[in-house]
Amino acid sequence: MPGFSVENFGCRAARADGEAVSERLRAAGLAEESPSQADVVVVNTCSVTAEADRSARAVFRRAHRLNPTARIVVTGCYAQRAPQELAAMTGVSAVVGNSHKALAPEIALSLAVAATPARHPELLPVASILAGGAPIWADDRFAHSFLEEAQLAPGAQTRPNLKIQEGCGNRCTFCVIPQTRGSSKSLSAASVLRQVAGFVAAGGNELVLSGINLGRWGRDLAVEESGTRLTFAALVRQILDSTGLPRLRLSSIEPMDWDNQLIGLMAEFGGTRLARHAHLPLQSGSDTVLRRMHRRYRPWHYVEKAQALLSAAGPELTLGADVMVGFPGETDAEFEETVALIESLPFGYLHLFPFSPRPGTRAWALHAEHPVPKAAVEERMAALRALASRKTSAHRKAFVGREVEAITLHTSEALASRGLTAAMTGNFLPVELEGVIEPNRLVRVHVAGMNPNGSLQAACTFLG
Repeated sequence: MPGFSVENFGCRAARADGEAVSERLRAAGLAEESPSQADVVVVNTCSVTAEADRSARAVFRRAHRLNPTARIVVTGCYAQRAPQELAAMTGVSAVVGNSHKALAPEIALSLAVAATPARHPELLPVASILAGGAPIWADDRFAHSFLEEAQLAPGAQTRPNLKIQEGCGNRCTFCVIPQTRGSSKSLSAASVLRQVAGFVAAGGNELVLSGINLGRWGRDLAVEESGTRLTFAALVRQILDSTGLPRLRLSSIEPMDWDNQLIGLMAEFGGTRLARHAHLPLQSGSDTVLRRMHRRYRPWHYVEKAQALLSAAGPELTLGADVMVGFPGETDAEFEETVALIESLPFGYLHLFPFSPRPGTRAWALHAEHPVPKAAVEERMAALRALASRKTSAHRKAFVGREVEAITLHTSEALASRGLTAAMTGNFLPVELEGVIEPNRLVRVHVAGMNPNGSLQAACTFLG
């Protein structure tokens, strides 16, 4: 049978899409191979920044150079945002936007087995560019956008992502996601619970719930007979009450979607079956910048939510955030407000990135009017990197000499050759564990120190 390769970019939800495509192709009998050997290469793109676009282009150009006969399928957010641009590129065989991502496995399969998608009526492309250009599946209806995973099981991913929500209804001025993913759509509660139960039956120990705007799960679903609509917090409680999942982890959730019920679940289950890990996108600590971004909270709201979570979960909570530097018009004073807010909270890590103007967004015009000089952006990024490094180091060092829960991961050959195993703590800290242990084992470890690379050094005290 032919071989395939899926190259993923972007957020957890996007990677869950890529994992679902891979699983569908494996189920069809295709073998997973390197891009240089595969018959079809699926490049699952991100387009949140210009750098993400460049990285994706570099990957499929390299794949075409190393493997000229491979069929290259470009999907994801970049494919939705600029399908004609991608379809015109040498080596691209098909462009499948997020609007048609559910069809991506079948399109890739048809190309891998030397069929043509046109032989399958349900796979007829939406458009094609100039003669010789790649066919395009992309429109603004998003009728085929939700790519529901095949039954998840621990395998290549010890801690797989279950994407339960797609799209976003927010209109942040810098963000292209509403254009590339459409409005919010939710996987039904019954489907979510069925996936979780199947994962547990297959021996899974940790599952990550992910989505584009995860906290808005359920708002598009029908009202129940009781006259209420199931909330995200209610879904999490159902998972914890009705399944035997040992550990559930929540990926990024907007600050204002951490309601009292969800924070209450962290107090009730945090550190046992709910990972003490919360990622709340911040973007800026300046009220005026947040207003220009059209974010739906103020700095004091963010601090209140973070403090409520810390109170519920305790100091073991690892708090993470996204922070944007150089939003149009950002002054030195506004940047210092961001620094002060970050200093005030015990962040365990920060995802830092410079503002990148995206065509079609309000911030594209704002950038043209009030760009922040490149030198200032670089200086501010360096300052935040140093601050983030101090925060991360202080948080991790606080666990030296303590025992923590962890799960073993797939370990690289280099690490295993040193007699070590990669693991991840319940509160999202990387561990290099003494001894060679197979993946997907729940362990209790004693932390002895921290390596120069930031990983905790630990020895296993209990193997589940």
